[in-house]
Amino acid sequence: MKKILKNDAVQSLIASLLCIILGLLIGYIVLLFINPAGAWDAILAVLKNFLKTANHARRVKLLGATLVRTAPLLMCGLSVLFAYKVGLFNIGVAGQYVAGVCASLYAALAWHWGWLPCVLFAIVAAAALGAIVGVLKAYCNVNEVISGIMLNWISLYSTNMILSKYKEEASHYTLYLSKASPKSILPGAGLDKLLGYDKVTIAIPLAVVIAIVVYIVLNRTKFGYELRATGNNKNAAKYAGMAEKRNIILTLVIAGGLAGLGGAMLYLTDIERWSVTQTSVPGMGFNGIAATFLGGLNPIGTIFSSFFIQHITDGGPNVDTTYYCAQISDLISSIIIYLCGFVLFLKTAINRGLARSDERQAAKEKEAAQAAQAPKPEDVPATEKGGEK
Repeated sequence: MKKILKNDAVQSLIASLLCIILGLLIGYIVLLFINPAGAWDAILAVLKNFLKTANHARRVKLLGATLVRTAPLLMCGLSVLFAYKVGLFNIGVAGQYVAGVCASLYAALAWHWGWLPCVLFAIVAAAALGAIVGVLKAYCNVNEVISGIMLNWISLYSTNMILSKYKEEASHYTLYLSKASPKSILPGAGLDKLLGYDKVTIAIPLAVVIAIVVYIVLNRTKFGYELRATGNNKNAAKYAGMAEKRNIILTLVIAGGLAGLGGAMLYLTDIERWSVTQTSVPGMGFNGIAATFLGGLNPIGTIFSSFFIQHITDGGPNVDTTYYCAQISDLISSIIIYLCGFVLFLKTAINRGLARSDERQAAKEKEAAQAAQAPKPEDVPATEKGGEK
């Protein structure tokens, strides 16, 4: 049993499940304090999401809507994960995501580009933002958290100004892509017909493929080894002949590109339109941080954790507002998402418990060995026993 528990994947799974259960429990207790009458139904509504609907066609369509939003969340999660593996905390993922949204929508609405150039432009724009953070970190030793947070707000307000020219009259939302530039919308490749929802696109399988590629790059290539070595100790990496500054910059460029791709994956489906009066960065970027840690800092695990987080996020609006205010769904989802960040803490606790168990086992074995080596009473000479001389 201990051998199984020492497996990193098993530890990540156990820690993730414990975080989910703990988040649900705390959320349930909060609901009990507010109004115990609808607490259980509210928690079930959050967990069921599309499963709550009896109509099969509508249930499949709602599943498609959740998957559409899971793809960009997965990209944000991979962005955070890629940087974290190199010892960097890319909290600027939200701003990079917004940069991808801005670039893709501008290319679509202003220049009427096709979907592929729009996607590439989004990747380049967000990667450039990541490069700024990387250069400041590598050459000026500016903490990536500070520079990333500042760029989040710069990206947000710059996007509002740039896209304000392409909004509907008497509205603060950008134009519909289906009307302004239909060729900029990502293709469905048959998935839209399969799930009965025209917003389902190739973004979903593409996101899964990218997650697998990230896993291979980080764990099966020399390039990935150098990046992880730089994250563990950049001075040792430099001594070993690795270009640690280049690796830092390149890591944040790739992380930024992944987040920007996520922004394009959502807004080029035309499922949402950008509001040019937004005063806060989208939660997608910050939810990506939770998805990363809930997935055990593993690209494959992040696929499933991203779906779960988006699942409960979409299930939040199903909470009955007869018993609770409209914001209660966001509160419950936020509590669960917040608890997802404690996966590493629980993994550490599990490892410490296993280490203490091994120490106790070793002590018992040592005592048993000493007892076995000690002379038995019948083996002691008579003179030592105090017998006759």
